[in-house]
Amino acid sequence: MKTLWNNYRYLILRRVTQIGLLILYFGANAWGWKILQGNLSSSIILETIPMSDPYAALQMLAAGAVLATDLLVGVGVVLAFYMLFGGRAFCSWVCPINMVTDSANYLREKLGINKIKGIKQPASRKMRYWVLGLSLVISAIMGVTAFEFISPISMVHRGIVFGLGFGWAAILVIFLFDLFVLKNGWCGHICPLGGFYSLIGKFSFIRVHHIEENCTLCMKCKKVCPENHVLHMIGKESLPVLSGECTNCARCIEVCDDDALGFHIKNLVNNKNLGE
Repeated sequence: MKTLWNNYRYLILRRVTQIGLLILYFGANAWGWKILQGNLSSSIILETIPMSDPYAALQMLAAGAVLATDLLVGVGVVLAFYMLFGGRAFCSWVCPINMVTDSANYLREKLGINKIKGIKQPASRKMRYWVLGLSLVISAIMGVTAFEFISPISMVHRGIVFGLGFGWAAILVIFLFDLFVLKNGWCGHICPLGGFYSLIGKFSFIRVHHIEENCTLCMKCKKVCPENHVLHMIGKESLPVLSGECTNCARCIEVCDDDALGFHIKNLVNNKNLGE
């Protein structure tokens, strides 16, 4: 029997990370802390290591902007981390909207909305890629970073760090949308930033791996996974989750009482399977 810590350890670590980052950003603005300055679009760690949002930079390029050297270096740092290690972890470990959508989905489950007969998901998860492409087209046509102007992620983050303003409205709209309209609606279907990290996340070496011989088909993992289509191998074969759409939130690992899921390094898993 798993302990309470084992059942929620990654969730706790994710919340500590998300809230901790917000505190560091707020501290930089309010009290002049030098640990992490800026915002989620452009930051600097210890006044030395730049970090820049690659998707925002892509919009800037589409809009015809010339990117500064430090911005390009920041883009390289972020891309290297998520392509090699993080995958789509930004969505579940960094983005403040994740706390809003997780809360909506928790309440949705408690209210039994997911069990209402006849309710169907009225949207495809492919929509986020169309929104991603459209944002770049609009950026090119209008000469602005299209998504950054309306991004609820930026609104909420800037609001928490610099004073909420419209951030409250963004939080409320997304919460109600995910609660009553579409399960995992914003993060799982619409957000182009999530779509962007899904594309680069497919190259990451760190993967959730399924051990088929341990699996008892309880399906707890699929119930809690915000992108449960990535767990297509459950009950079929031992495979790593290769889809970039996995957010590496690790909820599937936490709820599995059979130790049938865990984090592994992709190449080591592949080599082991080839040697068997």
